[in-house]
Amino acid sequence: MRRDLRIWLMLAPALAVIGLLFMGGLLLGLLQSLGYLPLIGEREPSLRAYAAVLSSRSFLRSLLLTLHVALVSTLLATALALGLALLLRQSFAGRRAMTFIFQLNLPIPHLVGAIALAQVLSQSGLLARLAALLGLIDDPGQFPVLVFDPWGLGIIAEYVWKETPFIGVVLLSVLQALGDDYENLARSLGAGRWQRFRYVLLPLLLPGILSSSVIVFAFAFGAFEVPFFLGVAFPQTLPVLAYRSYADVDLRARPETMAMGVIIAAVVAALALLYMRLGRRAVPRG
Repeated sequence: MRRDLRIWLMLAPALAVIGLLFMGGLLLGLLQSLGYLPLIGEREPSLRAYAAVLSSRSFLRSLLLTLHVALVSTLLATALALGLALLLRQSFAGRRAMTFIFQLNLPIPHLVGAIALAQVLSQSGLLARLAALLGLIDDPGQFPVLVFDPWGLGIIAEYVWKETPFIGVVLLSVLQALGDDYENLARSLGAGRWQRFRYVLLPLLLPGILSSSVIVFAFAFGAFEVPFFLGVAFPQTLPVLAYRSYADVDLRARPETMAMGVIIAAVVAALALLYMRLGRRAVPRG
């Protein structure tokens, strides 16, 4: 009992900060989303802000764009990570150097990656100028629009570039922990390469794939800086739309802003709960 009390006392400062800053801010945002704004004389809770947000064309377009960016980024990053993890688990000359290069961009901030991507893929960037220099196009302005586009292609490219190593490191660690025993057993029973992957490796990797993919999807859904930098004025992703609405000096627009924030927080919280559930399923029970 004393040990449990000591642990809770040690955790108390961190829990107090989380409770005050995070939960307090979330509660305040929830109250404001319900129309409780004493500063402008609004004290009666209602769901008008949610009704207005959910019927707004700009919100629905932003929601679709956000889901599109998060889903496509997650699927592409997961597929690439799985392929590269399977490749890097094999023994070949230069494997250690390739693994180091694969993990090299993990500590690079997303915003730095977005700036670098814009310098390479924009119509005034490196590839456009190189294509014009080689005569493939007459002018850099003819280069395909890959960033600052309404489909979020630049945002997706940055997320795939940044999150593929994250998922790959998770899967590579799982593969290294598994070893070759399961595959060797399947091989001895006559299973081919595809059968070993489909019926042996993939089920064992599935918990790691699902849990890491949920993290990436939740991040891509709620992230702000990359869509703000690489996105367009319309449509915007939900975090950017919420930020621009929050910057409005008219406090009467604040309930709708907070309603968007609560919706984003609810989706991310649901994904966090899903991740925890998948994580528990991945732990073997004795």
